[in-house]
Amino acid sequence: MDELLDDLLRKIKDGTYPPGSQLPSGREMADAYDVSQSTISRAVARLREQGVLVGRPGRGVFVAESRRR
Repeated sequence: MDELLDDLLRKIKDGTYPPGSQLPSGREMADAYDVSQSTISRAVARLREQGVLVGRPGRGVFVAESRRR
């Protein structure tokens, strides 16, 4: 899961997923990273705890506008 977290953070930092952008669905990311959806859910939960991502009920997961450091 560390490689997944590192890659998501890299994509956020390099602008692939800029602040305010929506991440792909859990299924799409699971297919892209060849991991289970539960692994994606755990990674997203960890990044939400860190303030990097925010969930919007019924809409999806988005990159936080301003991240805590």
